[in-house]
Amino acid sequence: MRTIWKRWDLGILSVLLVFIMVNPAAAQQVTFTKDVAPVLQEKCQVCHRPGTFAPMSLLTYEEARPWAKAIREKVLAREMPPWHIDKNVGVRHFKNDRSLSDEQIATIVKWVDGGALMGNPADMPPPREFEDQDKWHITPDLIVELPKDIIVPAKWPDRWIDVEVNPGLTEDRYIQAIETKPTKGFRVVHHAVTSMKHDDDPPGDTRVTAQGTFLNEYALGKNADVFPDGAARLMKAGTKINFNLHLHAIGQETAANVALGLKFYPKGYVPKFVEISEHAGDQPDLDIPANTNDVRSEGYTTLTKPARILSFQPHMHNRGKAQCMEAIYPGGRKVETLSCVSNYQFAWHLVYLYAEDEQPLLPAGTTLHVVSWHNNSASNRFNPDPDNLVTFGQRTIDDMAFAWISYYYLSDEEYKQQLEERKAKQQKPTAGN
Repeated sequence: MRTIWKRWDLGILSVLLVFIMVNPAAAQQVTFTKDVAPVLQEKCQVCHRPGTFAPMSLLTYEEARPWAKAIREKVLAREMPPWHIDKNVGVRHFKNDRSLSDEQIATIVKWVDGGALMGNPADMPPPREFEDQDKWHITPDLIVELPKDIIVPAKWPDRWIDVEVNPGLTEDRYIQAIETKPTKGFRVVHHAVTSMKHDDDPPGDTRVTAQGTFLNEYALGKNADVFPDGAARLMKAGTKINFNLHLHAIGQETAANVALGLKFYPKGYVPKFVEISEHAGDQPDLDIPANTNDVRSEGYTTLTKPARILSFQPHMHNRGKAQCMEAIYPGGRKVETLSCVSNYQFAWHLVYLYAEDEQPLLPAGTTLHVVSWHNNSASNRFNPDPDNLVTFGQRTIDDMAFAWISYYYLSDEEYKQQLEERKAKQQKPTAGN
């Protein structure tokens, strides 16, 4: 665990070094209009604008200036934008990376430390245009919506609610694209996770939770999942859809609803690769003593065939602190750390989509080793009661320790071919070399 925190400290140090050793342009005054506004537009304003659940809008200088010191603190600690993966270990590039670069953080720090000046209004970039929240990013063949609205009172503690819906699917279909989004009450829906539930799910199957097998997630800034050509997800006849909703009061009573949109491949289509989403490294015998920190648990999942790993999403509850996933190759000949999240936050269910050229290619017999740490002490500000012994359970006052992963299996020939293609790409000289 100490190693993780040392890596995190090195990350902050690298930001400070960028700040200190910045190029000659650093001598120039950093202003909101010229330097900071473009960063906020790119990485922050999708949430921090009127009509969302964010506590403040950051569209203009007048809105951002009162929060300057808080912004500095949050970005320097890498708490905002929410992106908790450790960039100093394992896979380092992601399709959906929303984090700030070291240079962007250094710019914000220098702006605040220099007095948080506005600058020349003529330097202000044009306002960012945001998509209509009612817009689908796919053309759904089937839309599954909650049967009735959920009324969120004006004052309400954050709630996690599960609603199960039967879409009436009478035959197996392969999914080409999928999207989850609010249709009402956009401001009160912090995030929404959709899952598939089957009557024939084996009892005790660790690949599924009470909410089912993961399908898709809505969060601000996240669009549809569109599978690559030749890849698909299977939805069986009779599948039910579970909506797991995180709802947040905004000071006025609000009706909320959420829908799942599904675009299918044509009937009879058989994909080359079937994407699987399931748990890795479950630890159902979780035991977290009262008033303890850095409680470590471990779980293992073995891949029966060669596989290509597409994404990683750590899952714990309020006492979750950190999680790492590593690959133990057959025979233990090699151990490779794939991903670590050293600042886990239960409020943010982030899926880390590996960049195409860095998706782990693992041989048959590889064991995924998931290590989780929990903080059940008073030092954890999200801990509802540090005096309680905590065990595995579905309630948020209980806890869990596993990683959601998505992947697809490969034949031996496909595995060898993809390894060779990647090796060739890595050996290809870059421009200018």
